[in-house]
Amino acid sequence: MDARSLVLLEFAAVRDRLAELTAFGPSRRLAEALEPESDPVLVARALDETDQARALLRDRPGVGVGAAHDIGPAVERAVRGGRLEPGHFLEIAETLDATSRLATTLADERRPLLRDLGRELHPLPGLRSTLARSFDPVGELLDTASPRLGPLRGAVRIAYDRLRRRLDALVGSELGGALQEPIVTLRNGRYVVPVKSEARSRVKGIVHDASGSGQTLFVEPLVVVELGNAWREALAAEQEEIARILDELSSFVAANAETLRETLGALARFDFWAAKAQLASLMDGVRAETADRPVVTLLGARHPGLTGRVVPIDVRLGGDYTAMVVTGPNTGGKTVTLRTLGLLAVMHQAGLHVPADAGSRLPIFRDVFADIGDEQSIAQSLSTFSGHLRRIIRIVEAAGPGTLVLLDELGAGTDPTEGSALAQALLDHFIRAGALVAATTHYAELKAYAHTTERARNASVEFDLDTLSPTYRLTIGLPGGSQAFAIAERLGLPAPIVADARSRLSESQRAFEETLARIREAEGETSDRLEHARAAEARAAEALRHAEEERRRARRERDELVRSARAEAERLVTDLREQLADTQRRLERETVTAPAIEAALGRAETSLERLPDAPREAPSAVPAAPRTWRLGERARSRNGGWEGRIAALEEAGRRATLEAGGMRVSVPVEELEPALGFGGGDGRGGPAAGDGGAASNAAALQVSRARTVASSLDLRGARVDEALDALGHYLDDASMAGLDKVLVIHGHGTGALRDAVRTQAAEHPLVKQLRPGDRHEGGDGATIVTLG
Repeated sequence: MDARSLVLLEFAAVRDRLAELTAFGPSRRLAEALEPESDPVLVARALDETDQARALLRDRPGVGVGAAHDIGPAVERAVRGGRLEPGHFLEIAETLDATSRLATTLADERRPLLRDLGRELHPLPGLRSTLARSFDPVGELLDTASPRLGPLRGAVRIAYDRLRRRLDALVGSELGGALQEPIVTLRNGRYVVPVKSEARSRVKGIVHDASGSGQTLFVEPLVVVELGNAWREALAAEQEEIARILDELSSFVAANAETLRETLGALARFDFWAAKAQLASLMDGVRAETADRPVVTLLGARHPGLTGRVVPIDVRLGGDYTAMVVTGPNTGGKTVTLRTLGLLAVMHQAGLHVPADAGSRLPIFRDVFADIGDEQSIAQSLSTFSGHLRRIIRIVEAAGPGTLVLLDELGAGTDPTEGSALAQALLDHFIRAGALVAATTHYAELKAYAHTTERARNASVEFDLDTLSPTYRLTIGLPGGSQAFAIAERLGLPAPIVADARSRLSESQRAFEETLARIREAEGETSDRLEHARAAEARAAEALRHAEEERRRARRERDELVRSARAEAERLVTDLREQLADTQRRLERETVTAPAIEAALGRAETSLERLPDAPREAPSAVPAAPRTWRLGERARSRNGGWEGRIAALEEAGRRATLEAGGMRVSVPVEELEPALGFGGGDGRGGPAAGDGGAASNAAALQVSRARTVASSLDLRGARVDEALDALGHYLDDASMAGLDKVLVIHGHGTGALRDAVRTQAAEHPLVKQLRPGDRHEGGDGATIVTLG
């Protein structure tokens, strides 16, 4: 395509809008490099991409490349043997996660281009799991990245603790009078203390730095040099292991480089297709039909760069006529008509939907040429006319069959008589060459030329004389008038002057203008009726299309629901049969206890309840009236099943402590209901009955909790107050479930969470003892709690 014409038609602005809709770098580069194609096969393929992506986003609005990154540079660095940084690995992991989600979506895709694209997406589960095991969500290496890294980091912490304890002891007592401040700081990677210069002799050690005034020396005491050396050696060993891990992971990435490249390319193409689909939706565009001969039919076409209220235009060119001369007043929309025609043509050939109505048709042009705007150049000593003419000469040399030529103000900028003659000669040349040509002009001679030339047609942009403003509607078949006299009268130019101007027109010119006025009036009435008919036809077609789409969608949803329900029912029935067969086999070979039979029946009932069936109406629950509870009343927890005497009311009466059988549990007051058999009198039951019920209830609750309470609690990532609240509830539940020992995971971190957890657990009345975890139990990042 002619590069200068693409600039004049503002195709770059459409490309920029497309690029803004992409999600990451590779797809943005594809959008920025988009060019119109002249090969019908390539154009059809690009339009199919937009169609299928638009249909997918309509069915599944959330589909996309997610948090994919441009991992290309990192992959190439790994291929060259370079070491990748943790941030690179995090981006690769996030990109593979996005790949996995998109590949799953496209796995059962019916649309061929999307289905084929999905086969180029490789989630690489081996690499993903390795990276997940090696890095936390912010890109820090985990202790699990290698067998040696965890112990090495433990050695660093031990060496550091020894060093700091010794330094704190020195600062706190032994060197107190010799120090400027009782602090420990770092200089050149070594821990030092600030010693007064006059007390230098009292502190034996190595001077690493001095203050600007010379009053303070930063000294590493000799007594901690070996401890500092041990810490630095442990740090060096840790860094060496980290470097080895990063090198190993970089090699892993390099080994999968080709697959990663293919995956990145597929992600970029999908995001590019999705951006084309989004742009089409934003412009309310349609796929123009591709004409097999040079005929343009644009219905309701709108320039994509216009904002606000945009008046659509119908443009027809080709077939009976191959040249269109557009006339009308200034600012009436003549140039916009040319730009709309040219821009929509190149958008179509770039694989984009065009902002027009259904039924629009565009051929595949070999090239599109435009001469729009002022080509005046002071630097090159070119007038406006010379600038246009140089551009037109290049177009004349290249125009021919399969080309579209757009000429703005043809023949302007010189003597009107010569300019109109030159314009007619150029139009004749383009018609004979077989090109489609559209030109704007104010010359009356060109209106007559288009009226008398077989392969040419007049077109005009309308003007409202009442409001003195253009309507921007395009009418093909009628020339437009400049409306100079009418506008002058409406603006207040004295009538004698206007009449004098009219009298200076030749008789033929006056007759021509009067004839045009009568034709325009009759054509206006016909156009209005035709417009109403077209609008009604369009509404009917849209309603029919919408009804057909709804019918197809309802059928698809019904078929999908039937298939899903049938598959789910078959799976659940199979599971139920297996459970019944397993129970039968157990009955044949052993004595099955009542709890085992109850559990089997419970699983069967659960499976039956999950069978897809008409929903069963649940009995309407009558909400219990609010009640004020008192100490000593007997109550039952609806959620936990715990029953006992109210021993305490806390948090302004919002929580109650139930006591029975020597056990206590705290529950929200809104979960309480009166205990069965204790509703009379003052709400207090006899102690004997209460104790017996509590013991029975405690055993039942213990069995129930044992089924649901885990043997470990993971508090990593929680705030201290949240963690302590969860820990208290968990220890209560674990004790009621009959667990002897539980594992509380709090991680290493700064140690604040670990210390708070251990302090809280040590003070809990149900805890017998606690200790840090062994190496295989999580080390100092976990605490083993024994319940008594």
